[in-house]
Amino acid sequence: MIQESTSSEPQPQPESEPAATRRTADVAESSRANRGWWDRNADEYQVEHGTFLGDDRFVWGPEGLDEVEAELLGPPEELKGRDVLEIGAGAAQCARWLAAQGARPVALDISHRQLQHALRIGGAFPLVCADASALPFADGSFDLACSAYGALPFVADPRLVLRELHRVLRPGGRLVFSVTHPIRWAFPDEPGPEGLSVSASYFDRTPYVEQDEEGRAVYVEHHRTLGDRVRDIAASGFRLVDLVEPEWPAWNSSEWGGWSPLRGNLIPGTAIFVCVRD
Repeated sequence: MIQESTSSEPQPQPESEPAATRRTADVAESSRANRGWWDRNADEYQVEHGTFLGDDRFVWGPEGLDEVEAELLGPPEELKGRDVLEIGAGAAQCARWLAAQGARPVALDISHRQLQHALRIGGAFPLVCADASALPFADGSFDLACSAYGALPFVADPRLVLRELHRVLRPGGRLVFSVTHPIRWAFPDEPGPEGLSVSASYFDRTPYVEQDEEGRAVYVEHHRTLGDRVRDIAASGFRLVDLVEPEWPAWNSSEWGGWSPLRGNLIPGTAIFVCVRD
């Protein structure tokens, strides 16, 4: 039975939903907004996607491409003893898989709450709360670096992150990162038929911003075209050796935001860049 309140005290009002817009957002505003968003939403994210991600799988994106099959970091037997940095690690599922192969991973995320989930699941490797554009590591600290939808879609200047990764990698080191496929920005973020018609210019780089009533950004995502990503990689000192666009597999019936079997069978949803530091 629901009782109506007879109190004359003012009742708490529900928080208003952030307003979505397209506007500029610089490095500092993007970092502040996204740190707060991931801290507030980490619990919900892990509940919603934790089963799909697993506790110790290395999944590159919503298509479900697994590093066990892809070997984009190299054959699993060659990971043993390698120092690996994961940025945007979340609950460190990928780092946990790397540790199981005998690698020495470090899991870094801007969100303290996400890393608390990494602690909850467990693992004998370091967790570091830091911004990927200012990595707290010495030059040449790692053999490999990776990021599955971490950091790079959310930063205003991806070259800051890429140059930092170049700095902390040893010569010959490999960087592999996945992001939303740039073509997806031209389509509505809907998993059904309504998400199959172009609604915006692919060439519009204006960031997607959710903001509160005072106009403060609470979530920011940045768009780079495919060419922008390639130029960012080259300008940061890396050599692009592969670009992987995973196809949607028949076994995957999941919907994840705008990703779905319907859309995944027609347009790419994820782009994975495989780079080498010469």
